[in-house]
Amino acid sequence: MVEKINEVYKAEQIQVLEGLEAVRKRPGMYIGSTGPKGLHHLVYEVVDNSIDEALAGYCTKIDITIRKDNSIVVEDDGRGMPVDIHPKIGKPAVEVIHTVLHAGGKFGGGSYKVSGGLHGVGASVVNALSEWMEVEVKRDGKIYKQRYERGKAVTGLDIIGESDQTGSKTTFKPDEEIFDEVYFKFETLEYRLREMAFLNKGIRIRLVDEREENKKEIVFYYEGGIQEFVKYLNKNKDVIHKQIIYFEEKKDEYEVEIAMQYTDKYTENIYSFANNIHTQEGGTHLIGFKSALTRVMNDYARKNNFLKEKEENLMGEDIREGLTAIISVKLMEPQFEGQTKTKLGNSEVRGIVESVTTESLQYFLEQHPAEAKKIIEKCIHAARAREAARKARELTRRKGALDNLSLPGKLADCSEKDPSLCEIFLVEGDSAGGSAKQGRDRAIQAILPLRGKILNVEKARLDKILNYDEIRSMITAFGCGIGDEFDISKLRYHKIIIMTDADVDGAHIRTLLLTFFYRYMKPLIDEGYIYIAQPPLYRIRKGKKEFYVYSEKELNEKIDELGRTGYEIQRYKGLGEMNPEQLWETTMDPKQRTIIQVTVEDAAIADDIFTTLMGDKVKPRRDFIEQNAKYVINLDV
Repeated sequence: MVEKINEVYKAEQIQVLEGLEAVRKRPGMYIGSTGPKGLHHLVYEVVDNSIDEALAGYCTKIDITIRKDNSIVVEDDGRGMPVDIHPKIGKPAVEVIHTVLHAGGKFGGGSYKVSGGLHGVGASVVNALSEWMEVEVKRDGKIYKQRYERGKAVTGLDIIGESDQTGSKTTFKPDEEIFDEVYFKFETLEYRLREMAFLNKGIRIRLVDEREENKKEIVFYYEGGIQEFVKYLNKNKDVIHKQIIYFEEKKDEYEVEIAMQYTDKYTENIYSFANNIHTQEGGTHLIGFKSALTRVMNDYARKNNFLKEKEENLMGEDIREGLTAIISVKLMEPQFEGQTKTKLGNSEVRGIVESVTTESLQYFLEQHPAEAKKIIEKCIHAARAREAARKARELTRRKGALDNLSLPGKLADCSEKDPSLCEIFLVEGDSAGGSAKQGRDRAIQAILPLRGKILNVEKARLDKILNYDEIRSMITAFGCGIGDEFDISKLRYHKIIIMTDADVDGAHIRTLLLTFFYRYMKPLIDEGYIYIAQPPLYRIRKGKKEFYVYSEKELNEKIDELGRTGYEIQRYKGLGEMNPEQLWETTMDPKQRTIIQVTVEDAAIADDIFTTLMGDKVKPRRDFIEQNAKYVINLDV
């Protein structure tokens, strides 16, 4: 029976949140989280307003500064926010922008033909979640300033000087009462701001870090726009053709811009954007591009006898193998759908993108026969490999329902059949696998031991990958297939937990597994099904008491707590060093363990890192290691 909490349900029980109180009460609804992702999102919201000025043709430079106290300054040379009195509210417009939700020039007022920002609540939400904010506006020959604290104006809009320039300057300090930690990571801002500069050619974006520990400055300016974006993404890859295929066109109120280039890699990297928003779930613009690409390539291949009369058409996946492409559309009224509101839904956009791509790509292929030949030959090789992969994939298929007869012999499955309650541990080695099998909860926990290091899939096509026993075992155990047969609804475990030793070899195996998941089963990461186990680094024993610690910091704190004498420390390098009870207690027990969910905030960043670390080229990998060695926390000697 449901317990009744309060029988009284009258008007006084209805809570009314004034002004921006709703934002402070439920910040996650507006910025996603109060962790690092939400914190950095505040900066993007303010920058988006400056980008809108640039799209409207009034802004050429944007400066972002991380100050010593982790406050942020965003300054542009746009028109400056309006300062006159709002006719309905009776307050200066700049105050309305920062204190009223859904107030701004993006809501049909005619200020912006095209605007970015996903939800259009930027300035007011940032203000609500800041300890304080100060806004300065240069326009009409004067400099105006107003201060806010936790979303409320604490001063009037004062004139503090004169200027013959225009622009807006926003300074804010995120509220420590709201966020887990107020610390901005330079690299996180760097990636996003670089992307914004690529997508908006000709705009200069400068990022400055004034903090003592890492003073630095970087400027992004790309005359070539998304052409340079593609070049940047392919910098550590061997390309099939040097010239980047690029075209842009304006049709009515729509702008379409596409850049693409083929590499010798085996996976596709296509990124779509609508009004500068990364549409991670794709949408009508991506559908239009893929449809046109497949049709044009097949038509060209047939017309020029690359495909014989009896040969089947190339499939879309064959044509997209090794392709890096950026699709950017700009439109007045974008309609976003999907789970994360990052899927473009405007039906008319499909036809527009399809038409532009068809016409422009046909022209490029006709004008560049040598490059066209290389691209078509790459696609035909991909088709042959796909057929080989299809045959190899037969080995991973189930014999009907989820019967244990078709599962890998070394898999210790769980008895529960509801995937949402099930988890599978991918365990390094038979020794640790044995301990895990004995120590697990047999009802909900499955164990799949992996022998040695799996194949580096960054350097192999799917047909070769599917001939590798350990990878086949994983695919079969998961139950959701791979490639064009991948169906996430058939996934048998909603937690796939990588459990490797806390040493260099364990880290390498973990990286190889993550590379495989990212390249060939990315929806598992996107849907939050991949986790990394956190086994303890040390066991401390003092008298009859035992303690497990998971970091050097925690070790020192525990030693201080226990006193500096009379204790023993054991360093765990391998999971096999723990007996089943210890492994369960420290690493597998859902009530006590710590597991880290694997997420990808920016696919382009992830692609670059996987290519750098796991690809063929040595120099980029060496450079990456030299630049990041100082951040290493645990290193086996």
